[in-house]
Amino acid sequence: MIRNKPLDVLVIGAGPTGTTLAIDLARRNLDFRVVNKSDHVFGGSRAKGVQPRTLEVLEDLGALDSVLTAGSTYPLLGIHAGPLTVPWRMMRNRQPRADVPYPNTWLIPQSSTDRALHDRLEQLGHHVEFATELVELRQDSDLVTAQVSGPDGTEEITARYVVGADGGSSTVRKQLGIDFTGSTDEHDRMIIVDAVTTGLSRDRWHMWPRLKGKFAGACPLPHSDLFQWMIRLAADEEPVLDEARLNERIHSVTGNQGITLSDIQWTSVFRPNIRLAESYRQGRVFIAGDAAHVHTPAGAQGLNTGIQDAYNLGWKLAQVLAGADPALLDTYESERMPIAAEVLGLSTKNYAGMAKLDPSSLKRGKDEQQLVLTYFGGPLAPAHSNRTTTLRVGDRTPDAILTASDGKHVRLFEVLRGPHFTALAHGQLAVHALDQLEWPTTGAQLKRIAVGSAAARAGHALTDPAGTLTSVYGLTKDTLLLVRPDGYIGHIATEDILTNTRTAVQAMTPSAASSTVSEASPGKKGVA
Repeated sequence: MIRNKPLDVLVIGAGPTGTTLAIDLARRNLDFRVVNKSDHVFGGSRAKGVQPRTLEVLEDLGALDSVLTAGSTYPLLGIHAGPLTVPWRMMRNRQPRADVPYPNTWLIPQSSTDRALHDRLEQLGHHVEFATELVELRQDSDLVTAQVSGPDGTEEITARYVVGADGGSSTVRKQLGIDFTGSTDEHDRMIIVDAVTTGLSRDRWHMWPRLKGKFAGACPLPHSDLFQWMIRLAADEEPVLDEARLNERIHSVTGNQGITLSDIQWTSVFRPNIRLAESYRQGRVFIAGDAAHVHTPAGAQGLNTGIQDAYNLGWKLAQVLAGADPALLDTYESERMPIAAEVLGLSTKNYAGMAKLDPSSLKRGKDEQQLVLTYFGGPLAPAHSNRTTTLRVGDRTPDAILTASDGKHVRLFEVLRGPHFTALAHGQLAVHALDQLEWPTTGAQLKRIAVGSAAARAGHALTDPAGTLTSVYGLTKDTLLLVRPDGYIGHIATEDILTNTRTAVQAMTPSAASSTVSEASPGKKGVA
């Protein structure tokens, strides 16, 4: 079967990365399909930690409520040392702040995260094509042709772009011939099991450290009788996975004969892969998530990094398809590869520390939460740009509590939500520039916010009586901030505001030959 009309995008792989990308493409009204080799949604707990920055992304995409309902904050660690159980706080549970609405890492089985994302995609009128496997990729300067094999036979799909989000053993990456640099330690193996467990309290993530890097851990999975067990093996041990011998192994490593596993839901044998692709793109084909980088499980970084790969790439694909300079797509690798390299280093360090029984390797903080990751100094965030006292171009856009004209409090994230750009003007000079700023009628549209001063063309006029925006954003003079669709600061203008902002806009939008100064509204390829 051959489809005549090319897709805008073909997504290969429907784990968290691929489904996140599909959701973003759906809300931008792009023509796409998403195929997945497996015949069902992933069913295990595997990547069970969702970081605060990812929770913000999921809120923007409309999938957060399901994730919050299915999860919980992390319990204290309970480190078993002989007859003693020592409580250990791996991470401090924090209260929400005006700038950080979701300050805690969220404990949720990956299967529940996957289901929330798939449900959201279906709400948007799209679905995953399961049991559909990539056979071959070909591309020229204009199109990519993918041969896939599915329940109805073989099909050729043409698309303007293809994204491989098909995991660490990515067929897309292999067909592109992209090197996956790093290491896999075949002698370092860990059994991971989801099973009903009795004989353990559910208010602790239990850990049994042993010499020579061996350990066992049992983390209670929210709203169930299940624990995720992780048992690190010695080099000469075999990874047996049947229920009887798993119970024998657990009794041996914990010294507790009262613990019983039953009703095993999922098992896996993990080997630490530490790898980074040499490039994220070849022509019109991209890779993302585990197809581009794989990590140790320490610190809950892999799933989160993959979701944010997709969140970075989605709006750029849509902008180029709407007529923006194709060079915008080069910034995907330029921005995301350094982040992956940094995260790889962090997770590898934590994993090595666990093997040495280093208590500090169990601590989790701001580095793992991914709130301070930045694109500053990259191609869309030059180091010489204007800045405020707290923010630079390329930094995450913080939340803030503002006040609407009716006196009600408004979260800034609620206004930012959606696939559009946002221009936030603070002070009269910035508001005047906001009124004069042209915007292309195609691609992602612009939402205009004026804070503290009246603006003729702003769709939102807000005030900051408590000073939360002024404080968090470090605003000391009239400032116009341009927020990218992925929630990072695209530009800060404090001098020659209109001219500087116009220049920054050109790199991220279609030609301004057809432009408007109106408030955000649906464009040819974007929905506000």
